Amino acid sequence: MMSAETNPTAPGIGTVQVHGGTANPPAAHPVHPPLYLTASYSFGSLAEARECFAQRQPGFTYSRTGSPTVGLLERRLAELEGGVGAVATASGQAAISLALLALAGRSGQSPDGEPHPDVDPGHVVASNRIYGGTADLLNDTLAEAGIGVTWVSPHRPEEWARAVTPRARAFLVESIGNPHADLPDLPALAEIAHASGAVLIVDNTLATPYLLRPGLLGADVVVHSVTKYLTGNGTALAGVVVDTGRFNPSLDADRWPQFTVPRRRFGNQSLVAARGEHGAFLHLVRAQLLNDLGPSLAPWNAQQALEGIETLDVRVRRHCEVAEEIASRLQGHPRVAAVRHPSLPGSPDAAIARRDFPRGTGAILSFELDGTTREVEQFFDALRLFTIAVNLGDGRSMISHPAWTTHCRLTPELKAAGGITDQTVRLALGREDVDDLWADLAQALDSVGAPQTAAAANQDATAQHHVTERKEAARA
Repeated sequence: MMSAETNPTAPGIGTVQVHGGTANPPAAHPVHPPLYLTASYSFGSLAEARECFAQRQPGFTYSRTGSPTVGLLERRLAELEGGVGAVATASGQAAISLALLALAGRSGQSPDGEPHPDVDPGHVVASNRIYGGTADLLNDTLAEAGIGVTWVSPHRPEEWARAVTPRARAFLVESIGNPHADLPDLPALAEIAHASGAVLIVDNTLATPYLLRPGLLGADVVVHSVTKYLTGNGTALAGVVVDTGRFNPSLDADRWPQFTVPRRRFGNQSLVAARGEHGAFLHLVRAQLLNDLGPSLAPWNAQQALEGIETLDVRVRRHCEVAEEIASRLQGHPRVAAVRHPSLPGSPDAAIARRDFPRGTGAILSFELDGTTREVEQFFDALRLFTIAVNLGDGRSMISHPAWTTHCRLTPELKAAGGITDQTVRLALGREDVDDLWADLAQALDSVGAPQTAAAANQDATAQHHVTERKEAARA
């Protein structure tokens, strides 16, 4: 092989380090889609670059707005949800943020579709029995952007109708509520939303499209924390916004100027004209909000999600079976004051469960421990198999205390409306053996209020001493 020393026309070592071996890429045909780890993409000509950046020609420009790996995940999730398209994000929280900003931001309230600072943004009607991080987003960060919110019960459609204002642009609800597994009447909420001109957004994280497709029940937009059951192994953060194809902004053009009015940002064209009735919303999410704010999904995380989705049906079936059995057993324990899961006889959501969830109602449940706050801590500390963690959808079973973790920043009013007390315990059931899980819960519940024996106290002290020794050794 000739080198630069023997062939003066051969490239130097610095050039070979970067470009060596790329002249003739292998003609491989991998069974699993390849992982594209690149920040940017090259263009065959300046004209091609110009057309792609002007959004007149499809193509990848920079991985902040997409990559081939992320694109495959988007197409797969859109198909799973029966949607017309999707935009993946760095987390579920980012997905909700971008969807609400696209619909209820200032540009949607101004006649020219531009985000004037003096224009009041839109208003959101949201379920008051919802993930604490979503409540934080609406109460704090989106409130700073001027977006208003009214909190209502997912069980009372009439409250949603009363909460609608002229600026209402979105309804937000979870298909299975976190942490109590509340089931809303989605067709009823869709009817109210559409009558008022609002878009129904459904967070389908806890159900997944295996248990429920909200678009079939009237949802316009579906969001997911892909981190959870879709990925299924607790390794990677991801989110997605799916357009179900029901939202048609041109049917009420004056209400949706951000999509129907020509905008400077998009070459003095309206998004509907440039992208079609069912491409306008997602293009605003991707080309403006994802691009400007940057909550982009990493290709590696997208690959993790793609791997997980391949086993979604098998995993979720098992999760549901475990949760239903544990919920049933908890009902009979004397230290459990109440259990909430739609599979239980007498659940207020039983009728919706039968109508909309023939495959099961998920693996999240909550219960009220009959005891003091000290006894709640005693119960948690006695667990050996359950992992104290706030994630869910993993193969392992996790337990958390919403009032002190995921829902700790709720206002007292929202805590009360959401049924969050210091005795509330959330279980995210995994796929372990049911008898092993129950044995762990039962022994921890039985220990509540029991005095610690001298032998047990000595054992705990010895264990703590070993932990301290290991920490000191690590620091040394």
